[in-house]
Amino acid sequence: MADSHDNHLQGRVSVITGASSGIGAATARITDVTRLDDVEGLMDFAASEYGPIDHLVNNAGLMLFSKWSDRAVDDWDKMIDTNLRGYLHAISAVLSGMIARRSGHILNLSSVAGIRVGEASGVYSATKFFIRGITDSLRQEVGITHGIQVSMISPGVIDTGWADKISNIEGKQIAQDLNEGAIHPDRVADAVVYTLNQPANVTVNDIVIHPTRQDW
Repeated sequence: MADSHDNHLQGRVSVITGASSGIGAATARITDVTRLDDVEGLMDFAASEYGPIDHLVNNAGLMLFSKWSDRAVDDWDKMIDTNLRGYLHAISAVLSGMIARRSGHILNLSSVAGIRVGEASGVYSATKFFIRGITDSLRQEVGITHGIQVSMISPGVIDTGWADKISNIEGKQIAQDLNEGAIHPDRVADAVVYTLNQPANVTVNDIVIHPTRQDW
């Protein structure tokens, strides 16, 4: 039986995107992920200062609510840039090194919105379904073949202040109503640490964490 005090994070180098607020700030104490050169620069800096990157936590995300009839194309584009391109850029920047070392851990933060589509969240949910798809593909290719751990955490409603950032009036009200009963980001940070703190031969594929009273 494994010792409950085993620490597989000691001496490891972790890069967490989206650490300026919310879940990222609770996990780490960062770079425009929509720009590939920015992300590559971040990874190069981290590797030169601290050594090869052992963990990538893809956490940068943007959640904007609107109805399809609002045709909020600017909001759609912002979510696509951050939630899709941001994740792909970070994965691209660390993958070659991990494959060469045949070790590493990529953890993608998704959402329960990647399991079920909620009201006024069509494009946001689509970006989270995308993350579920790339995570499973990575696991099958670089996990099984190269021994790289690939994981995903899907949080429910977390109190990160996201509801207050929505400009669409109707979407903002839906978000604020949904945010009632949200749980603290520290609870997700605990799940992140648990997922990363596993021996190389163990991968936590998917954790879903949400408020007890959230009905989906």
